[in-house]
Amino acid sequence: MGNPKTLTLILFSLFAITSAKVFFEERFEDGWENRWVVSDWKKDESTAGVWNHTSGKWNGDPNDKGIQTSEDYRFYAISAEFPEFSNKDQTLVFQFSVKHEQKLDCGGGYLKLLSGEVDQKKFGGDTPYSIMFGPDICGYSTKKVHAILNYNETNHLIKKEVPCETDQLSHVYTFIIRPDATYSILIDNVEKQTGSLYTDWDLLPPKQIKDPEAKKPEDWDDKEYIPDPEDKKPEGYDDIPKELPDPDAKKPEDWDDEEDGEWTAPTIPNPEYKGPWKPKKIKNPNYQGKWKAPKIDNPDFKDDPELYVYPNLRYVGIELWQVKSGTLFDNVLVSDDPEYAKQLAEETWGKQKDAEKAAFEEAEKKADEEETNEDAAGSDAEDEDETDDVEGEDSDAETKEDKDGEDEEVHDEL
Repeated sequence: MGNPKTLTLILFSLFAITSAKVFFEERFEDGWENRWVVSDWKKDESTAGVWNHTSGKWNGDPNDKGIQTSEDYRFYAISAEFPEFSNKDQTLVFQFSVKHEQKLDCGGGYLKLLSGEVDQKKFGGDTPYSIMFGPDICGYSTKKVHAILNYNETNHLIKKEVPCETDQLSHVYTFIIRPDATYSILIDNVEKQTGSLYTDWDLLPPKQIKDPEAKKPEDWDDKEYIPDPEDKKPEGYDDIPKELPDPDAKKPEDWDDEEDGEWTAPTIPNPEYKGPWKPKKIKNPNYQGKWKAPKIDNPDFKDDPELYVYPNLRYVGIELWQVKSGTLFDNVLVSDDPEYAKQLAEETWGKQKDAEKAAFEEAEKKADEEETNEDAAGSDAEDEDETDDVEGEDSDAETKEDKDGEDEEVHDEL
């Protein structure tokens, strides 16, 4: 018989997961096309990309499919609707997995949560959103997780740096916003950043500001170092010339004093000259530090206890531009339960990550072998060309020798 405490914990865990509210969950199984609407955005300009339903070039389970961008230099926009809800008084969890098979140089891998009425066939880059979240990569400078919150119709980017994954494997990104206005960002079920909506975004004016009326006291000493009053200038210091006549210079032989004037040697810098004398610096015993204006309560600050609330969330969307296609999205979740999100990640990404990595490494090995074989084939072809050239030259030489021999015989006969 099992341990009663262990059984209780398992039952409690199952109860917690079954009691989770799942507002939207998409694993892109059969029928996914009926739940998602491909936008006509950029279609008239012939720059709208096509989505593929696939498990990708390498995967941990070929039957576990997502949707992948398939064309280079294209815009992509697709969205799905779910029953409208508010996250007031409850935790909001936004999670998905993304894989950049193309070894992304510059592009995004983020999703959006949208509120209210949205014309899904016109969903695009200008469509207002409530939350944008996910990795963004561009060159060497940008390799971070975007977490953008819309507040009072203005988009606010997180102020903290959250590095993202940059390899060609699947990774799970999780954004948790709690009713106490705290948040967490996780990658592969590991917390990478946490804090407060009040401090890590500029959603509200600061609670305190520098007192605009405050002035630095006239006797405030903010000089950290001062000239040493005991240091004296050495005698004769001012008499040291800045330059000296060049001792190696010689008067040109063709110099004519009457025509050219009196010759003077050119000058060179004097190594003894140290510039204008300055007393050495010492620590100021009266240093009071850098003066800072005292802070006062900001009269423009007004707290918003519902800072974290999005009252009518209704859509999830993917909108991005890709120079190189190959980004694959899967396992999208909108819920109120971080534990359910964690378990979903483990059931999908967690179970498949090792097999996916092995498949990737095998694909890389095969690609390297093919490249090596192509290089070898190219090298053999070059060698054959060179051999043909040498044989041609030998043949020409033999022909010339034969002809010379024939000419000699003809000459003897004559």
